Formats: sequence, C-alpha cells, structure tokens
Amino acid sequence: MASPREDVQGRIDAIESSYEFFLAYAAQGLTTDEGAKAGAQLRDFLGKLEGALDGLGDRVQEASAGLEPAEAWSHMVAVVRSDSDAALAAVRLVSARPGVSSQLVDNLNANIHLRALLTDLFLVDDLLTD
Repeated sequence: MASPREDVQGRIDAIESSYEFFLAYAAQGLTTDEGAKAGAQLRDFLGKLEGALDGLGDRVQEASAGLEPAEAWSHMVAVVRSDSDAALAAVRLVSARPGVSSQLVDNLNANIHLRALLTDLFLVDDLLTD
C-alpha cells in the first residue's frame, strides 16, 4: 500500500496528465466524444481525474501530518480540500453528460477551481518533497 505522500504524488500525476489530455482534446474542435477514439480516452481521463480528486484533501492532510508549521499546513489542507471538492463537482457534472464537446472540456480546463488546485498542488508537492 502506498504511503500518504506517495498517494498524493500519484494523484498529482493523474491530475496533471488529465489536464494535459484535456488541453489536447479541447483543441480538436469535436462536437461530441461519442464514437471518437479520443472520446474513449476522454472518459478514461475524466474517471482518472475524478478518482484523484475524491478524498484528496484528506490524503494531503495525512501526508502533511507532523510537518511544521502545523497551523500553516492546516490552512493549506483546507485550501486544497475546498479547491479539490469544487473541481470534483465540475468534473462529475461534465462526466454525467452523454456527449462531451471540445468546448465543454475547454471550459472545464478554464474552471478556476481546477486551475487553482493545480497551483495548490505544485506548491504542496514541492513542500512535501523538501
């Protein structure tokens, strides 16, 4: 079983790779993902992203347990939890659509919570590996 830090790192990798795939998907100008090879990949990446976001705040809290300054880490965990929960809501809404266009994925990529989470995680990743 992966340690909390390893789990967080794996989740960060999944979030980053999903975001990168979404950038490429958005550039294709597709009106739907139905029947397209990229559509199957899109659904895989949406699922991977959803799994990475679900419970992320708890895992960051576990990974940062015992690190100082504890109060600052507590506040950062709250930020990650808030941003990941908000991004997860958007991902679930997009995933529930029967057809997902490139424009919808582009809007998901532009979602401020997903973008904020990415920058949160760049910081957390650096701080956990120091």
